[in-house]
Amino acid sequence: MNRPTAPVTARTATSADIDAIVATLTSAFFDDPLWGPAFPDRERRAAHASAMWRLFATSALRYPWTLVTPNVESAALWIPPGGHDLSPDEEEGLEDFLVGITDRATADGLLAILADLEAAHPRSEPHFFLSLLATHGDHRGHGLGMGLLAENLARIDALGAAAYLESCNPANNERYARAGFTELDRITVPSGHTVSTMWRPARH
Repeated sequence: MNRPTAPVTARTATSADIDAIVATLTSAFFDDPLWGPAFPDRERRAAHASAMWRLFATSALRYPWTLVTPNVESAALWIPPGGHDLSPDEEEGLEDFLVGITDRATADGLLAILADLEAAHPRSEPHFFLSLLATHGDHRGHGLGMGLLAENLARIDALGAAAYLESCNPANNERYARAGFTELDRITVPSGHTVSTMWRPARH
């Protein structure tokens, strides 16, 4: 059973962890039902995807809410209330960046996915946004990802804040439900894949 046998220890990531975070994200999402096909050139998928994950991971470090297990087997990129995945300059240059690391068609597909996810993002209540949660393939199946999530949610609960995520793999929905998330909506991206948006109310 994919459950932690003991509480997971988490720490705040630093710039020294970026390479390990990118490796974990690239491994975790290589065959993901949303992000795998978004990089259709399988031979170059790891290179293309890792460049995008590096941008998002590096940008997230401007907030003290990128939390990792001790050796970055798992990583969680949280955006705090009022924050954004990318800085204004990074957002403005995103299209050119994606075209540069992939090609026009792949970049357009990625931009369409990101636009759909952004449009669905709730704005009625301040919340922490789980931008990315990943466990490296070499460490999958030991409950590290859900253990890291539980540890992170305890921190968020202590602040009396809500949490939001986008589940791109329906196999994870039940796990998120056990962590207190309920489905808000379902988004069908241009590829036909469905993403579930999920909300966890503040615990006071």
